[in-house]
Amino acid sequence: MAAAAEPTSDDALLGGKLVLRQPLRGHRFGHDAVLLAAATPARRGEHAVELGAGVGAAGLALARRVEGLAVTLVELDPNLAALARENSARNLLSERVRAICLDAAAPVAQFAAAGLDPDCADHVLMNPPFNAPHNPSPDRARRLARAAPPGLLERWIDTAARLLRADGDLTLIWRADRLADVLAALTAGFGAIAILPVYPKPQAAAIRVLIRATKNSHAPLALLPGLVLAGSDNKPTAQAEAILRDGAALA
Repeated sequence: MAAAAEPTSDDALLGGKLVLRQPLRGHRFGHDAVLLAAATPARRGEHAVELGAGVGAAGLALARRVEGLAVTLVELDPNLAALARENSARNLLSERVRAICLDAAAPVAQFAAAGLDPDCADHVLMNPPFNAPHNPSPDRARRLARAAPPGLLERWIDTAARLLRADGDLTLIWRADRLADVLAALTAGFGAIAILPVYPKPQAAAIRVLIRATKNSHAPLALLPGLVLAGSDNKPTAQAEAILRDGAALA
């Protein structure tokens, strides 16, 4: 007897501009995916690759914002990759967005076999797992999405550097309290690092950082004014509302 299909739900993103199917259990998309898409400076005619795409929330949000952008979603879990493919089709984006099942840390030959040769991308975006593997979740999908074994971040950044063209951009979202890990991993092949803290409320510590870096650049690091998600009244700020509901870009 065939195994029962994993229960899923249909959930709106960008104020209903996207409707995505995702598993009811395990890691589910949220604000991080939309912020990642908003921070990626893609333009018409370019190619963006999302590593660890899950059901495709960030890459599809980026494709919805930037007409004429080609996007490749790379996801290790075959069930999530299939959902990403379905989500691309149901949102009428499959002509520009494709999903492939592949480990973000796979060797060069496997990426090339999937049509992702070195220097093929103008942009790479990613939301890597960023929790230490202590007390890992019993749910495999949640564990893969959130728990980072030693060296995983460095391997993902190496993949990004290989995929990007000479002056291509890497954009990622990460835990604010582990910013040092990303800066250390970017040292070898990237410069022009721009860091944008994300604050849940005024006077609160940052919970996330959005980081953009340019391949082969030697420009200095820049710490940018932060994004505040909600005011002291718990209502979204105007900037957060424009990004999370309207799909605006984050300069």
